[in-house]
Amino acid sequence: MRTTLTAIIGIIIMSLSSMSYAQSLHPFVPAEFDVPSVLETDRFRLRMLTVNDVVKDFEAVTTSSDHLQDIWGPGWPDGLTLEQNLIDLGWHQKEFQRRRSFAYTVVSLDESRVVGCVYINPTRKAGYDAAVFLWARQSELASGMETELTTAVKTWLASSWPFKNAAFPGIDISEEEWQKVKEVKR
Repeated sequence: MRTTLTAIIGIIIMSLSSMSYAQSLHPFVPAEFDVPSVLETDRFRLRMLTVNDVVKDFEAVTTSSDHLQDIWGPGWPDGLTLEQNLIDLGWHQKEFQRRRSFAYTVVSLDESRVVGCVYINPTRKAGYDAAVFLWARQSELASGMETELTTAVKTWLASSWPFKNAAFPGIDISEEEWQKVKEVKR
């Protein structure tokens, strides 16, 4: 119960931080920026995460619980229900539409399976203009999917997004070091 509560508090804090940033005078992306709708490789496709993905996303999340807890710590997604997942996906979809944060589902090319997710979020951390979190389905780790996804997203951000320095906490900077980075007002 305590670890679930800790995970929920962490998600709420991240959400509130994102909301307060989004309500600031500093937009996450410029108004004239056309947010990319798709990134496709020879192995997977990224597109906006929507409520229509709820069943496939839920299956990917719940079968990847151990890996997700390795990334974000104990708690989530323990106890996640299909209904709660639908609410979460609706929130991500609305945030994307409002250009406050961008959640992409990672699907197989035939769209039969969700194989991961990418979250591009605003941050107040000094020296960074975005924080990117991602995961690949646990069953795809041995094939190098998460490494391939990371490389593709980094290349995509550099070529197609307006960010000067996106952070990849847990990948390029440890969570411990990320937490130590000073926050600045935007």
